[in-house]
Amino acid sequence: MIDSSSFPHPVYKDTVLAPLFEGVKAHHVTSITQINQAHLVMLCETGIVPVETGKQIAKALVEIEKDLADAEPEYTGEYEDYFFLVEAELKKRLGPDIAGMLHTARSRNDMDHTVFKLALAKRCDTLTQQALHLCDVLIKKAEIEKETLIVAYTHGQPAQPSTFGHYLSAALEVLLRDLERMKLARAGIDHCPMGAAAITTSGFPINRERMAELLGFSEPLLNSYGCIASVDYVTGLYSAMKLMFLHLGRVIQDMQFWSAFEVGQLYVPNSLVQISSIMPQKRNPVPIEHLRHLASITVGRCDAIVGTMHNTPFTDMNDSEGEVQQAGYAAFESGSRVLDLFAALISASSINEERVAKNTDASCITITELADTLVREEGLSFRQAHEIAADTAKAVIAEQQPLRDGFDPFGKAFEAHAQRVSSMSEDQFMHAVSAENFVAIRTRPGGPAPSALDAALATYKQAATALRASNKSYVDQSAQATKVRSAAFAKLVQE
Repeated sequence: MIDSSSFPHPVYKDTVLAPLFEGVKAHHVTSITQINQAHLVMLCETGIVPVETGKQIAKALVEIEKDLADAEPEYTGEYEDYFFLVEAELKKRLGPDIAGMLHTARSRNDMDHTVFKLALAKRCDTLTQQALHLCDVLIKKAEIEKETLIVAYTHGQPAQPSTFGHYLSAALEVLLRDLERMKLARAGIDHCPMGAAAITTSGFPINRERMAELLGFSEPLLNSYGCIASVDYVTGLYSAMKLMFLHLGRVIQDMQFWSAFEVGQLYVPNSLVQISSIMPQKRNPVPIEHLRHLASITVGRCDAIVGTMHNTPFTDMNDSEGEVQQAGYAAFESGSRVLDLFAALISASSINEERVAKNTDASCITITELADTLVREEGLSFRQAHEIAADTAKAVIAEQQPLRDGFDPFGKAFEAHAQRVSSMSEDQFMHAVSAENFVAIRTRPGGPAPSALDAALATYKQAATALRASNKSYVDQSAQATKVRSAAFAKLVQE
C-alpha cells in the first residue's frame, strides 16, 4: 500500500521530483553554482552579509560542490530538490543561522529563470557559431560554383537556367536573416532576473547591476514581476530557432529532389551514400533523409516548447520551468546535428553537369531569353516575342530536339507573327538560347551572372562578419564574467 501521509507522495516523487532532480544534475548544476557564488559576493560587497561570515559560506560551498560531484547523488525524497540539498549541506557544515544567510534577498523564482537563461544563452551561442560555420561553407561553395549551371525549378518543373552558386546564395540569404532573428532572441536572454526575488525585489540594499555583471548579463531585467512571469525569452528563442530549421528543411528537400535518379542534378559522393542491402545498383543518399527528419524534429521540438506556454497565466509557473526547459534543450541537440551534417553535405556534393545539360535540352528552359532578345534586337513587343518563342518551343519539343537546333522552326514562327524575316543569324540564335548566355546576361543586382553574384557575396560576407562579432561579444561577456566572479569568490575562499 502506498504511504501518502507525508511529502513527497511516492508517485509524485517518481514522476516529477526525481526526473527534475536528474535534469538539474544533467543541465543546471554549474549555473546554480555560479549564482550561489555571485549572490554571496554581492551580499558581502553590499554589507548585507558580513565578510567574515561570507568567507565561511564560500569555503563550505567549495566543499559541497566537490563532495556532490564525487558522490553523484540520487534523488531520495529527503530534500525537495537540488536547491534544498545544497542548503541542507550548508546547514550540516555551518549551522542553520549562517547557512540561511546565503538565501537572503533571493528566491527560487528569480534563481530558476536565471538558471534557465544561463543555460539557453550558452546553447544559443554555440548553435549560432555552428550556423555561422554553415554560412562560411555556403559562401565558399557559392564562390566555387558561381558559374556552374543548374536547372532551376518552379512548381516542381524545369523553369530557367541558373547557377549552383546563385541557388546557394539564396539559401544563404535566408540563413543570414534567420541568424538576425536569433540575434534578437539572444538579446532577449541578456537581462538578469536576479534581485527580483519572489516577485517584488527586496527591502535589502541589493545590487542588481553587480549580479548581472557577475553572471555575464548586460544588465538586470527591469520589472521584477516580469523577471518571474515573462517567458518571452523562451518563446522568442524557440520561435527563431524553429524558423531557421524550417527554412533549412526546404533546401534539404531540394537536395533530395535534385539527387533523384530521374533528375540527377546533384551528385552526392560515396562517403555520404549507402548501398541497398538487396539492390546493389542503388545509391541511396540517406544523409539527406536524416537531415530532413532531424530538421523537422527540431521544428517540432521548438513548437512543443512555445505551445506549452500557450494560455498559461502571466506569473511564476512550472509550465515554463524545470522539465519544460530541459525538454527544449533537445531542440539544440538535433539542430546542432543538422547544421554540422548539412555543412558536410554542401561541401562534399557537386553538380552533375552532363545531367544538367541533358535536362536543359529536354525542357527548353532558355526560351525566355529568346523572347527577351527578340524584344531588344528585333523591336518586337513582348507579347509578339512571347508567341514566337512559344511556337518555337512547341516545335522543338515535339521533335525532341534541343532548342539550339530549332533555328528553322524559329524562322517560320517569326515570319508568321512578325510578317517579316528575322535579322538573327543561326549563330546568333544559338547564342541567344544557350544557358551560358542566359546566365551571363542577367547582371542586375541579385542575378546569377558572376559579376552580380560577386557583389551579392561581398554583402553576405559583411553580414556574416557582423553576426560573428555580435555572437563573439556574448561569448566574451560570459568569459569576462567568469573571470571577475571567480576572482571575487576566490578572494572570499582564500582570505
